[in-house]
Amino acid sequence: MKEVTIKDADLQQAAMEGMDAFLAVFVKAIYDSIGGELTAETMQELNADQITLLAWNTLHEEVMDGGFVQLIYNGYGTFIFKNPLAKALRQWGLRDLSNLIYEAHTLWLKHREEIEKDCSQEEFMALFEQFPDFDNLDDQFVEHEEEWTDDIAHYVDDHLDRFATIQS
Repeated sequence: MKEVTIKDADLQQAAMEGMDAFLAVFVKAIYDSIGGELTAETMQELNADQITLLAWNTLHEEVMDGGFVQLIYNGYGTFIFKNPLAKALRQWGLRDLSNLIYEAHTLWLKHREEIEKDCSQEEFMALFEQFPDFDNLDDQFVEHEEEWTDDIAHYVDDHLDRFATIQS
């Protein structure tokens, strides 16, 4: 396992800035520890909680920017839906988020081939109209995003040693 370290002063500063900044310190430190890129090889250097946090970060960034259709089009479907993210988040106490990911997984299986095809910007934009099944899931995610971010930040804070070594 790679050692992930965070300076206590950086963590304290981020915590004062809010939950997003707090989590971003961990995400950056984890990525820094593996050379900045998550691959099959570098995943083996991380523990399950660290990978779950990186998966949440990817899910959060993609869905908040362009919904599940964008997440799938950008090639993250396998990472989010084929790894045990939903199960891990359920174990972290985020049952509703876990259920949402399972629902999105079902739609991903149904539509992935069409969504993952290379296409022009115009064709990409049309995907959102072609797959309205994702709209409700996108809306649910946005509606609960702050609550889930807060829950994840509290989980990380309560289990710091699973994510990083804090240096004074």
